Amino acid sequence: MRAFHRWTIAACAATGLGLAGAAHAGPPFVTDDPEPVDLGHWEVYGFSAGTHVQGDSSGVLAGTEVNYGAAPNLQLHIIAPLAYDDPRGGSTQVGIGDIELGAKYRFITPGENDWFPQVGIFPLIEVPTGNADRGLGSGKTRAFLPVWLQKDFGEWTTYGGGGYWINPGAGNKNYWFTGWLLQRQVTKQLALGAEVFHQTAMEDGGRDSAGFNLGGVYDFNEHYHLLFSAGRGFQNARDTNEFSYYLALQKTF
Repeated sequence: MRAFHRWTIAACAATGLGLAGAAHAGPPFVTDDPEPVDLGHWEVYGFSAGTHVQGDSSGVLAGTEVNYGAAPNLQLHIIAPLAYDDPRGGSTQVGIGDIELGAKYRFITPGENDWFPQVGIFPLIEVPTGNADRGLGSGKTRAFLPVWLQKDFGEWTTYGGGGYWINPGAGNKNYWFTGWLLQRQVTKQLALGAEVFHQTAMEDGGRDSAGFNLGGVYDFNEHYHLLFSAGRGFQNARDTNEFSYYLALQKTF
């Protein structure tokens, strides 16, 4: 189920979203950032995400993401998804998907007036808890090894980077992902952004893919936030991403 893994692992990788009025990063976008959750604080998301390609729609029907600031500059992360796969001409499958575990560590933290960006790593492991025979998982343990950078300029934030996916299994191949985003705090409650991203082929005979998303974050108050994005591919879109979306309600505390 190629679309499910592309979105779940890349797009739903966890991130620290600050409080109301602060710059937001990571979800609802595919591109991630180096900024961890503050020490002793939590982020909890309830979300849905998916991708449609020619002849198939798949993704996360309903998922839970939890991030915790376990130490200074260190965030622990888990995603538990209820996955779906809806192939044209076949039966719709719904069930537990592959669980994602990770730890984000920011190792460069500039001061307010420094010119250089934040830099961090966010290694992820995808545990094969989903049923691969039903299209709800990969059937193999996978890992993502990225480096992310971020710089803030007043109301503007830009971040991005990329990394290498270790993707075992018959017919699979390891691949690269990279992305970059520009975002603006439009009002005290609303931030809007746009990203572009590229991924090399993840299977033998597969194709590279590239796409974009538009989205944002709306702060209801200090603790509750609405996250949304939508986009599509512009390289091999019929096979990789004709349309994709992400929608979440987040609580920070």
